[in-house]
Amino acid sequence: MKRFALSAGAFFCLSLLMALQVGSESTARSQKTTPDKAIAILKEGNVRFVSGKATHPHTGAERLAQAGKESQADHAYATVISCSDSRVPVELLFDAGIMDIFVVRVAGNVMDVDEAGSIEYGLVHVNTPVLVVLGHTQCGAVTAVTQVVQGKGHALERNIPPLVKNIEPAVRRAMAAHKDVGGDAIIPYAIEENIWQAMEDLFMMSPVSRNLVKEGKVKVIGAMYDVGTGKVDWLPESKSQEILKKVESSPDRAMNPMAQDH
Repeated sequence: MKRFALSAGAFFCLSLLMALQVGSESTARSQKTTPDKAIAILKEGNVRFVSGKATHPHTGAERLAQAGKESQADHAYATVISCSDSRVPVELLFDAGIMDIFVVRVAGNVMDVDEAGSIEYGLVHVNTPVLVVLGHTQCGAVTAVTQVVQGKGHALERNIPPLVKNIEPAVRRAMAAHKDVGGDAIIPYAIEENIWQAMEDLFMMSPVSRNLVKEGKVKVIGAMYDVGTGKVDWLPESKSQEILKKVESSPDRAMNPMAQDH
């Protein structure tokens, strides 16, 4: 990795800029909705979507004009990490529009460095008060990993195994918890476990995310989207707290919230 040397003057200016930005972000967060209200907005949007009464808010010329002049940090009320699957159109299924949701999409809604960094940006700099870890039924990535673990997998292109390696612990946990369930019947359990795995991976990698949750500024919640009905089932918030508590006791968790020059 390259090293960048800053002069004393440049370092002072950068420090001042960061201090002003933090102050601005703190003000923006205090003016936005609460985590519980943000979750309620998401739930209400999904009800409209499922019932065929979507209002398609914030999609017109006026909103586009706002987007060209204003910061998303003044508007976005949720960060969502979801699968890249084309059956999971995040803004549509929450009946949301432009500048409403900060979306991170990756196959299998896995949590690695790029995803964790994107989420940190959504929580800290876009000031969203809630993070939704959104899994979905019939997830191809979880299905593929489950079949590999069961010895039924097929050859994968070179970049896919590193992408989905984070899913394997979730699959093995599902199999251990449901020993009486075999074959593809275990996949729905593995898909839910993969939501919790992503949450745990985030907390392990991201001290700032943990701190925001502990301070009550952000809620992290799991949810499952049914690709056949459009309905989002919300998973227990208590599970998120259990995972956070588990990570807080781990000696392997990342501790420094800020980037370091290596």
